[in-house]
Amino acid sequence: MDRVAIADFLRRHRHALQPDDVGLPLRRRRRTAGLRREEVAALANISTDFYARLEQGRGARPSEQTVEAIALALHLTHDERDHLFRLAGHQAPPRTGASDVLSAGMARLLEHLGAPAQIISDLGVTLRQNALAQAISGVQTGRTGLERSMMYRWFIGSEERRRVPTEDHDDHSRRYVAHLRAIHSRSAAHGEARTLVDELYGRSREFAQLWDQHEVALIMNWQKRICHPAVGQISFDSEVLSLQNRTEVLLIFTPAPDSDDAERLAFLSAFVRKKGPTR
Repeated sequence: MDRVAIADFLRRHRHALQPDDVGLPLRRRRRTAGLRREEVAALANISTDFYARLEQGRGARPSEQTVEAIALALHLTHDERDHLFRLAGHQAPPRTGASDVLSAGMARLLEHLGAPAQIISDLGVTLRQNALAQAISGVQTGRTGLERSMMYRWFIGSEERRRVPTEDHDDHSRRYVAHLRAIHSRSAAHGEARTLVDELYGRSREFAQLWDQHEVALIMNWQKRICHPAVGQISFDSEVLSLQNRTEVLLIFTPAPDSDDAERLAFLSAFVRKKGPTR
């Protein structure tokens, strides 16, 4: 780990960003250009003290997950992200396409939406969530490797399934596999999708059985139910809006107006506003 180089690298890239580049409001005049340390830490979902120590050249070695989270928070390019991994003493992970760095306009739109919303890649990698989406679905960013994909986590782990009613599991599984087969056929994402499919096929019997049925259908709008530990079950219309580059989508969860689901969401929204940014 090259602490001196990491400190200089992080400072320079933090100073190069403005609040509106990452969807943060410019609430008052600033004495210096760039983001504040606490803002970068909040975007990366790490403690301000830990991030500050990295910039001071005296921090502990960050994990691969933390490096990935900081790279996303600072809107690093693929080459810059790989460089940061090497400075931290890690091997750079495989590249996952051109959808990791969001435009400033898209980041602002996400934060200003009054509904739970997140941007995901065509292979189920969550690139950014607003605070209400985190409250509904849990924090889905900051992972590394294949675990970045919610489809991989659905078939390999249990965390994703705990937030979905048991009776809906089969429907989720079929939709995920049919969507992945559709993406698998696209030449632009073929290598990455093939790796994901091969790993799931070898590790999940459920996935293998569904894959062999050859269903093909991109995930579009569908009604989802989420089991929230604080307010119970909430039903949403999951609206999928395709973005220009076709490798990522904006996913918005909206409950029926004047419903119990809308009341539960309003309760969570009030709690999120009171709590403030996730650290």
